[in-house]
Amino acid sequence: MKALIAGAGRLGTQIAQVLAAARNDVTLIDIDEDRITEIAALKGRLPVRLVAGDACEPTLLEHAGVLNTDLVIAATGNDEDNLVISLLAKRQFAVPRVAARVNDAENAWLFDQNWGVDTAVPAATPLISLIEEATGATDTVALLRLSKAGVDVIETAITSRSRAAGRTLAEITLPTGTVIATVIRDGQPTGPAPELRLQPGDELLVVSHAATEQEIHAAFQ
Repeated sequence: MKALIAGAGRLGTQIAQVLAAARNDVTLIDIDEDRITEIAALKGRLPVRLVAGDACEPTLLEHAGVLNTDLVIAATGNDEDNLVISLLAKRQFAVPRVAARVNDAENAWLFDQNWGVDTAVPAATPLISLIEEATGATDTVALLRLSKAGVDVIETAITSRSRAAGRTLAEITLPTGTVIATVIRDGQPTGPAPELRLQPGDELLVVSHAATEQEIHAAFQ
């Protein structure tokens, strides 16, 4: 799924992190260039495309790839902006699914299909429910629960130059508090059996409550 999120505040960033961890193609937009620069520094932990600019501008949305997007989430802190973004996404760019955050409960009546909103999400809605309602799916919820519990889901890819290439999982020394959730090979998830020998092209989803992305990278690369 291709998702475009407008608003890179705490909420928008958390949504982006969860959707990206679930292997969705995510673009995150914010009008604050400093905020985009700040997030760019976390690129290894937040593998999304970043775009600086005003998501209320049709040209900016088109530049960000809205024409090929399956889901738009308007998650800014301004209801007027969220409505404009939703209307543009649905009416001008025919995005199949549009979700918008309602910051002020008194404005909730505006967030309907007349403004292009398929799913209106009150600001008080728990993040887990927001993700589930916005995406129309439940397969990302488990990752979100891990994130809120203080557990990170980190992805790493094996190349021909990786130190782990040709080695079995049993031969890999992982940081404390870290487990391999799955190995994705040829687009299919594979159970992380100890005897599984890693090959170039393999992608691993690693779950850890303590290790950093750099530590995970060092274990495999």
